[in-house]
Amino acid sequence: MTGKRRIWGFTLVEVLVALGIVAIALTAGLRATAALTNNAIRQSDILLAHLCAENELVKARLSTQMPGVGDSDSSCEQGNRRFDVTVTVRPTQNPSFRRIDAKVGEGGSPLLTLSTVIGRY
Repeated sequence: MTGKRRIWGFTLVEVLVALGIVAIALTAGLRATAALTNNAIRQSDILLAHLCAENELVKARLSTQMPGVGDSDSSCEQGNRRFDVTVTVRPTQNPSFRRIDAKVGEGGSPLLTLSTVIGRY
């Protein structure tokens, strides 16, 4: 049999298209992984901030006196990190109750606000 021998394989264009598809898929996977990592870090921040805010609100509930109206600042350390906590006490229409807001932030950026109403016993 004399004639051209047929060679089976991929052309350069086909290989380049396949590499492009793989590169796009890997980039999408990298972005998804980065988003999941950022969400996990954010969730950890919110959990630690929630602990700080809840501690301040429980402290006000366990106090034998009604808290005075006004703002107070403190710091809270959770998970080897320092959070800034601002507790705001406001009067309500009923003088037997007070609204308490605990705002938690870190480095000037707010993370969480937790609110409650406490009354006289």
